[in-house]
Amino acid sequence: MVAFVVTALVCFITYLLLTIGSANNASFLNLWMWSIEEIIFGLVLSILVGIVARKVFIKKSLRMLNPVRWLKFIGYMIGPFFIGMAKANFDVAYRVITGKINPGIVKISPNLKTDLGVTMLANSITLTPGTLTVDIDENTNDLYIHWINVKKEALDKMPVDCKFICGKFDKHVRGIAE
Repeated sequence: MVAFVVTALVCFITYLLLTIGSANNASFLNLWMWSIEEIIFGLVLSILVGIVARKVFIKKSLRMLNPVRWLKFIGYMIGPFFIGMAKANFDVAYRVITGKINPGIVKISPNLKTDLGVTMLANSITLTPGTLTVDIDENTNDLYIHWINVKKEALDKMPVDCKFICGKFDKHVRGIAE
């Protein structure tokens, strides 16, 4: 029952945020930004999605309902992830201009225990230019990453140290998802 309520509530809030100001009489200062038909449609849609997706959205743990984790996530996206992405963009631009690339696939062991943590890290790595998560070992949660510039010092120890590829992303993700 909790999974259904949480899923339906999140879907309804998302629906309202995506349709804000779409009422015919909506203005910037008007507090009623949705028509009654829109609200009813959003409720019905959210209830249907809650029934269908309750086992997908909320699995075993409700830890991600903690608002502190959401604030950490927002801080991670605005801070370390954005900075890492900006650095990677400049690095890839440099490598495209100079042609100095050494591509390869490396294995990292971030030691994350939850599926959410592994997924967040894999997505963060994939969204960062110059890297792409190719595979995830489901038994050990190791990630196989295609990297545009495999550094010689990174290959001294396999699996490769996470700091070479994703900086401190793994530590931030661990604080959010575990």
